[in-house]
Amino acid sequence: MFRSLRTTLILAAVCGVLLAAACAKTKSGHKDPEAEVAASTLTKVGDMAPDFTVTQLDGEAFTLSALRGKVVLVNWWATWCPPCVEEMPFLQSLVWDRFKGADFAMVAVSRAEKPEVVKPWIEKKGFTFPVAIDPDRSSYGKYASAYIPRSYVIGPDGLILFQSQGYEQPEFAAMIDVIVTALGGGV
Repeated sequence: MFRSLRTTLILAAVCGVLLAAACAKTKSGHKDPEAEVAASTLTKVGDMAPDFTVTQLDGEAFTLSALRGKVVLVNWWATWCPPCVEEMPFLQSLVWDRFKGADFAMVAVSRAEKPEVVKPWIEKKGFTFPVAIDPDRSSYGKYASAYIPRSYVIGPDGLILFQSQGYEQPEFAAMIDVIVTALGGGV
């Protein structure tokens, strides 16, 4: 019994030293997760949204600049990404079903996936919003270097009005408020 208590105390001390070392690394210049996300974000609110063209699952091209005059939501995601998968039903019910129409456009761009993976997944889930593929991440690479999901609300003038990384309900609600305001509040 004495040996197991002694072993437990030694292990606890070693864990404490390792934890202290990990904390010291963070304080000595290693980035925290929020700093890493910020460093991977290549745009900011108020910037002109970088133009891009992607191919939608129906074969049609989606070109951002062709949608000037509309409020546009661009969402980067992937089928293997748990927060992306969690967010998708809300993109359908709280965004697409509510705002689709003459002054609003949306595309969910699957990052680095193939149509033969994405199309059956979308069909199985019953999503009806436009979905496109960015197989080489070239479009995504104009906005960020890492981390999904990412959402961008782009105003009729092409300026980024809102951007987010990850999926959290309060931030999603803030995104919806930005869309409503950009559409003139009458939605």
